Amino acid sequence: MPEPLLRYLIWPLVKFLVAFIIVQVIVAAMNWVERRLLGLIQARLGPNRVGKEFGIPWGLAQIVADPIKFILKEDIVPSSSEKVAYFLGPMLPLIPAFLVFCLIPYGPPPTFVVTHVNVGLLLILALTSTGVYGIILGGWASNNKYSLMGGLRSAAQMVSYEVPFGLSIVGVLMLCGSFDLVHIINYQASHIWNLFPQLIAAFIFLVAMNAENNRTPFDLPEAESELVAGYHTEYSAMKFAFFMLAEYSSMIVNCCLMVSLFFGGWTLAINGYGLTTGVLRGMGIAGGILGALIFITKVMVFMLMYIWFRATFPRFRFDQLMDLGWKWMIPLALANIAVTGIVVLLGQQFNFQGEVVLSIAGAAIIAFTLYLLLRPRAKVIHARRVSEA
Repeated sequence: MPEPLLRYLIWPLVKFLVAFIIVQVIVAAMNWVERRLLGLIQARLGPNRVGKEFGIPWGLAQIVADPIKFILKEDIVPSSSEKVAYFLGPMLPLIPAFLVFCLIPYGPPPTFVVTHVNVGLLLILALTSTGVYGIILGGWASNNKYSLMGGLRSAAQMVSYEVPFGLSIVGVLMLCGSFDLVHIINYQASHIWNLFPQLIAAFIFLVAMNAENNRTPFDLPEAESELVAGYHTEYSAMKFAFFMLAEYSSMIVNCCLMVSLFFGGWTLAINGYGLTTGVLRGMGIAGGILGALIFITKVMVFMLMYIWFRATFPRFRFDQLMDLGWKWMIPLALANIAVTGIVVLLGQQFNFQGEVVLSIAGAAIIAFTLYLLLRPRAKVIHARRVSEA
C-alpha cells in the first residue's frame, strides 16, 4: 500500500473508528450513569433491575436494553408534518457531533491524535455551531406548537450563548498564540494551566457550554413542565434516539474542549515539570495510554458535573436566561479579552510573564467573590450570637 495513502487516509480512518466506538460506548453508559446518580442524589434507586436474572449487577444491562428498545419501537410520523425536513431534523445535529471527534487530540501525538490540524479549534467551533439547525428544523417540521416553541427557544439560546462561548476562548488564544489544540495543551504543560490566568474565561465557557447543550438549568427548549418535550415532542424510536445521541456526543465534545483549553489536556505538568508530552512520548505506547487515560478521566469529571447540575439547579425563566447571556456573560467576556490583551502586551514590552499577573488577579477575584458570598452569612451568625447574649 502506498505510504501517503496509509498515512493520510487509512491510519486516520482507523483511529477515528476506534475513537468513535469508544465515544459511543461512553454515550450509552452515560445515560445509565446519569439515571443512577440522579436516583442516588434524590434518595431513590434508579434503574437497577434489568439483567438481574442473568447475574448482571446494578442494572448494567440497561445500557444494552435502551438501544434495543429504541430499535424495536414503532416509528410514528405525524401526518401533517413536513416529511423531508422531519427526517433531516435528527440527522443534522448528529453529523457535526460525530465529525468533531476527528479533530480532538485524545493523547500525545501522533498515535492518539486522529487529525492534526493547525486550525483545529476553529473547525470545531464551525462544526458544533451547526447542530442547532437540526433542532430548529425538527421543531418546525413536526407541525406542533410545542415543538415549534422549543425550536425557537433553542435558536434564541444558541444566538445568545454562542457569542460568550467564542469570546471566552479569545483570551486562551492570546496566551497560546495558536488555534492548534495540541500546541495549546503543550503550552499549558510548559507554563501553567489556562484555568489560572483565564479563570473568568473558564467560568464563562463552563456556563456557555451548559447552555449550548440545552442542559439544566438552561433546558428551556425541552422544558417538560411547559412544552411537553420541546422540539422532539413528535419524534419516537430511533429518531428520538438520534437527538439524544447528538446531545450526549456534544456534551463530550464540550468537555473535551474544556479539558484541552483550560485543564492541560492529557498532561499533568506545570512549568515543564511533571507528565509533559515529551515525558509521555518517551514512555512509548504505555505513556500514550497513560496520557489518554488522564484525558478521559478529566473529561468524565466534567460529564459528572453535568449530572450534578441537573440534580441541583432549578430551570431558569426565559427572561433570566436572556439577561444572563446578554447583560452579564458577553460584557464579562469582552472585559476579560481587554484585560488579557493589556497584560500580554505589557508582558512583551517589559519582559514579564503575563500568566502570573493574570493568575494573581484570578485568585483575588475568587477571594473577593467568596467574601461577598460569605459576608451575609457572617452577619446573620453575628446577629444571632448578639441576640442570644
